[in-house]
Amino acid sequence: MENNNQNNEKSQNQEQRTPRDRKPNPHRQNRPNTQSENTQDTNRPNPNPNRKPHPNRKPNPNRTPNGNVATTEGQGNTPTSNRKPNPNRNNPSQNRDNPNRKPNPSNRPSNKPGAKPAGNQNRSGGGNKGRSKRKNVTTVNDTMRASLEENARVKDATMNPWKQIDMSAKGKIRFTPLGGLGEIGGNMAVLETETTAIIIDVGMSFPDETMHGVDILVPDFSYLHTLKETKDVYVIITHGHEDHIGAMPYLFKELQFPIYGTPLALAMIENKFNEHGLSQYTNKFNFVTLRKQYQIGDMKIEWLHNTHSIIDACSLAVETPAGTIIHTADFKVDHTPVDNYTMDFHRYAYYGAKGVLCLFSDSTNSHNPGYTKSEKVVGKTFDSLFDLAKGRVIMSTFSSNVHRIVQAMERAVQHGRKVCVIGRSMERNVETNRALGFVDIEDKHFIEVHEVPKYSDNEILIVTTGSQGETMAALNRMATDEHRHIKLKPSDTVIISASAIPGNEASVSGLMNKLIKAGVTVRYKEFGDIHVSGHASQEEQKLILRLIQPKFFLPVHGEYNHIAKHAKTAVECGVDERNILLMSDGDQVEITTKYLKKVKTIKSGKTYIDNQNNMTIENDVVLDRQKLAEDGIVNVVAQISQSDQKVVGKPVVTSHGLVPDKDDKKFAKEIEVLLETMLLNMKPEALKNHKDIENDIRSVVRKHVVRTTKRYPLIIPTIFIV
Repeated sequence: MENNNQNNEKSQNQEQRTPRDRKPNPHRQNRPNTQSENTQDTNRPNPNPNRKPHPNRKPNPNRTPNGNVATTEGQGNTPTSNRKPNPNRNNPSQNRDNPNRKPNPSNRPSNKPGAKPAGNQNRSGGGNKGRSKRKNVTTVNDTMRASLEENARVKDATMNPWKQIDMSAKGKIRFTPLGGLGEIGGNMAVLETETTAIIIDVGMSFPDETMHGVDILVPDFSYLHTLKETKDVYVIITHGHEDHIGAMPYLFKELQFPIYGTPLALAMIENKFNEHGLSQYTNKFNFVTLRKQYQIGDMKIEWLHNTHSIIDACSLAVETPAGTIIHTADFKVDHTPVDNYTMDFHRYAYYGAKGVLCLFSDSTNSHNPGYTKSEKVVGKTFDSLFDLAKGRVIMSTFSSNVHRIVQAMERAVQHGRKVCVIGRSMERNVETNRALGFVDIEDKHFIEVHEVPKYSDNEILIVTTGSQGETMAALNRMATDEHRHIKLKPSDTVIISASAIPGNEASVSGLMNKLIKAGVTVRYKEFGDIHVSGHASQEEQKLILRLIQPKFFLPVHGEYNHIAKHAKTAVECGVDERNILLMSDGDQVEITTKYLKKVKTIKSGKTYIDNQNNMTIENDVVLDRQKLAEDGIVNVVAQISQSDQKVVGKPVVTSHGLVPDKDDKKFAKEIEVLLETMLLNMKPEALKNHKDIENDIRSVVRKHVVRTTKRYPLIIPTIFIV
């Protein structure tokens, strides 16, 4: 003790000195510094020199050889364990030259992933007084807390306006898509209450390459026949595209209901009725005004203007006994439309703020990120194309896309070109829109097709049909040199301002080949803005979802992958995934204020139409055509003697699409042997029924053909009993 006291006195009276160059005594206790920041006695001796060290505890390099903690120059505070020595500072107390000195493990950075920092790194900021104390702490009093709670309630009401819906309402509605889901086009759906049913659009779609001789497809109307018996039924039209009104004449040949729509949509339906001899049903038309509610049965319906690739396109706001329904129909958000008439966002927001029970929204472009380009960008592309064209310009697009047609016509007028419109549907739509005031181009700029030769090639614009490669369209007949008035020249520029409808890719490619063979300059996809879609991309879909903020969401219009992607976008925008249902044609969904569920499946399908005579083609006829195209046909004509059950003479066997011509005789001989063998084993009384014999022959021949060729042809036996 005496020696220890002497050492303490010396350490207090002397200047700071360098500790001796030796390792720490392993018998001394190496305790962590637990003194407070204001403690001045840092040289307290070890009270128990005989205590053995902990086997896992490393020595503290900051202790002096006598067991005391060394202090830094000019400070009386104990250094924290996480302070690193300053290599630029000449501090002899750090003993930098000691080769036996071990580093402090608390200062060593860890290379292990996810390692936590040293325990004292953020506590005192290097030992400065007061650094660990919180400053300027906001006091949340009762008034502030009440304001926070009120703002939280307002935010919840803003983001979930559907909570305003009267949850005690007992009404039920049912929604049944009969077309437009699982496909592109053919849009048709039924929304019904206990007493009223509205049919939203009656559209057509296009056949695929396996539907031989079929021009268009229309939905199956079977369910509408059952509705007519129990409810008041009305037709509601959103816009005039073929995939929304193309099947109207075929519906009215079976059933006649009141029709509601904007003037342009009903005018286009009237043109179709006149073609089909249904002009007497135009007395069913009801022309609607935007922003006005119409009481239709027990529903109130308002048409909301939106932007699309046709004039007068609308969405629907339907107030039902269960709640408000919004159906966007086809749309895109175009802030700079050609006619400067943008979407009526005020009305969308108005209904959204009131609370919407369910939103039905267009899913066609749900895989496209960002925004769909404005229709006006096509006009800028036309500027470039007209500048490049030296001869005639022939522009083909959808006949209903009047805004695009108008943009081409305006460029023609600017370049001193006359406009010639060719194609029945194109002529009809242009004249209809001119009559309604949507096309404002003077008569002097138009010429008839027989007047084209009177003008120089650089003074002509031809607007025509056929952008989808249709065989009978004007552009295809020009490409095959079959058009009566227009013969293509190498100086011509053909602009195809459209994209191929799914299923028409092969037809469009074939048209391109014909045009290039004719030597003309074709402008198609090499110009990025030669065509823009009329459907909303993801950011536009999000905008509608946020404006409406519905409780339930049903994506419509598109194949299954489109509606599935749209559903994911809705979840991102706050719709509960449990409140979303993915549908297919025929699925009937019941909606109340409390739930959304599928209740049953309705018969749906397609009816095949031959446009040459506007007549229906039965399903079995189409199936026979497919079988003929895929597997061929076998005809067997034979005379059978009833007395001896033998073939009289030789049977006549012909086949098409099954075996090559060089094998016809061999195949006929095989069938003859089959007939003789079958007749030998047949009971005499079996020859009394022609139908039974023909069925037996058909079965025997089919088995043989399947075994030898692995094909399933049509087999037509014709048997005479003599």
